[in-house]
Amino acid sequence: MVELQTSQLDSIFHALGDATRRRMLRELAGGERTVGQLAEPFEISLAAASKHIKALENAGLIRREVRGRTHVCRLDPGPLASAHEWLSFYERFWTDRLDVLERLLREEDARKTPPPRGDDHD
Repeated sequence: MVELQTSQLDSIFHALGDATRRRMLRELAGGERTVGQLAEPFEISLAAASKHIKALENAGLIRREVRGRTHVCRLDPGPLASAHEWLSFYERFWTDRLDVLERLLREEDARKTPPPRGDDHD
């Protein structure tokens, strides 16, 4: 992976590592919100909300536009594709490992289960 991509992934996962920022992203998935609207559910100051928004902006997950004195934020889901791609590698890794475990357990069960007995008619 290119170093730039590593830096971008670091920013994305840093941004996603905070519950407040994840909830802000979820809110933005429903449409544009002002900084005040994003701050409101958390009862945090606009300054604190701005710090969270800045982390999301640095990761490229949101775009902020100034309209007069109002800052409006919108979701930019593109960078989430990079995070998803990175996570997909580990999803495949664990799926493969679990498939092997399932096969081994089925083989072990088959060895432990006695074969069905036929009718003993003499």
